[in-house]
This record gives sequence, C-alpha cells and structure tokens, in this order.
Amino acid sequence: MAKIKLSAISTTAPKKLDKDKVRAATRELLLELDELQNLLYAQHKYSVLLVIQGMDASGKDGLIKNVTGTLNPQGVMVSSFKAPTPEEMDHDFLWRIHKHAPAKGMIEVFNRSHYEDILVQRVHKWIDDKTAVKRMKAINAFEKLLAEHNNTQIIKCYLHVSHEAQQQRLVERTEDPRKMWKYNENDLAESKLWPQYMDAYEDAINNCNDIPWLIVPSDQNWYKEYLVALTLRDTLKSLNMKYPRLKK
Repeated sequence: MAKIKLSAISTTAPKKLDKDKVRAATRELLLELDELQNLLYAQHKYSVLLVIQGMDASGKDGLIKNVTGTLNPQGVMVSSFKAPTPEEMDHDFLWRIHKHAPAKGMIEVFNRSHYEDILVQRVHKWIDDKTAVKRMKAINAFEKLLAEHNNTQIIKCYLHVSHEAQQQRLVERTEDPRKMWKYNENDLAESKLWPQYMDAYEDAINNCNDIPWLIVPSDQNWYKEYLVALTLRDTLKSLNMKYPRLKK
C-alpha cells in the first residue's frame, strides 16, 4: 500500500458538490443511523469504536455533536483523552484507553485517543522514536484485539484541516464571545509546531493502518460531517443486523 502523504490530500470538499444537497443527504443519513443504532443495541452482538483525531480547531467537538447528537444517548458514550493524570502515567499508555473500549451494543466515540501517545509526546520529545515504534506495534495489537475478540467495528478518522483554516479558527476563539470558552493560550504555541505534527501524524497513519484510516477533509464542517456519517452508516449496514425474535 502506498504511503499516505497528507500534503497531497485536499482539506476541502470537491468543488462540484452542492452544500445544501450534501447537508440534506446528511440529514437522511442521521435518520438511518437512528434505526441502525437501535439494531446495534438490540442485537447486542457488535460494538463500534469511532476514533476522532485531529489538530486543535479541526472541529472534533462539533463533529461528534452533529453526527451522534441525535442518537439514543443510552447507546452512545463519548470519552475525551487529555494529558494523562499521575495515576495514568504510572500504568502502560493503553491502560486508560482500554477501560473505555465499547461494550457490545454500544457506539463509543474517542475524542482524541490512544494516538495522542505517539503524537503529542513524540512532537515534544517526551518519548523517543524507538518508544514510538514500540507503541505503534502495541496499538495495532490493541485494535486487533478489539476487532477479533469483541466484534468491535473500528472507524478511525483523521480530521484533515489546513494550517490556514486552523489559525483562522484559533483567532476566532479570541474574538467571538460564543467561542471564547474554547480558548487555550497553549493552542497558538502548538500551532507553530505544525510541520512536526504533520510528520508525526503521517507516521502514525502509515504504521497503524491495519485498520485503515479515513482522511476527512475538514475545512468545511458540512462536508466533514457528511463523510463521517456516511462511513458510520455504511459500517453499520454492512453488519446485516436483525432484531432478536422471541424464542418459541
């Protein structure tokens, strides 16, 4: 398989697409997802892990809200992974992740994920390349474990936003009262490390691709939400689920 080069992939929707039509298609997908989630929950055979990774201001929170927000909250869990706590640092890097793996019948969304430990930590030189390679092997084994031993369908999405769009969104957080709560003074400093982050992401995507990544152009929210909703819908449909019947 050819290596993925993020700079060669567009961050915008194809020009031929009509935004209103895509938004209408997304609404239809969300209606389908509502029924498919009911099937997933009722059949209690499969689970779904939706991994959302991306740079600051790539739109992770809005995507999760707009794609899963209309689903039955009994069947969806969202876990957000920030800097490890002292207790988490005393364990292996997957310890805090594994306990949030989805149970059968559930959709679990990771807002950031186990990939943070080969991205942020690598960019800041908190781990060396040798450790990063070991962690990537562990990640592949972890995802294989979930897929093969708990029927977990894993969807990994990298929200591919341009540096220009990211910087514009970060500035908006300093000017728009509705977005100021998102402001973190460290975000602009992290943005200056863009080339290092792109290298780390490319390495993670290319070396942890046993379960392939979906590279999601994310400069336009309407297109991003459509692609993720479509992928989630197609994944659930492919399971050919049926409602359990009463035993006679």
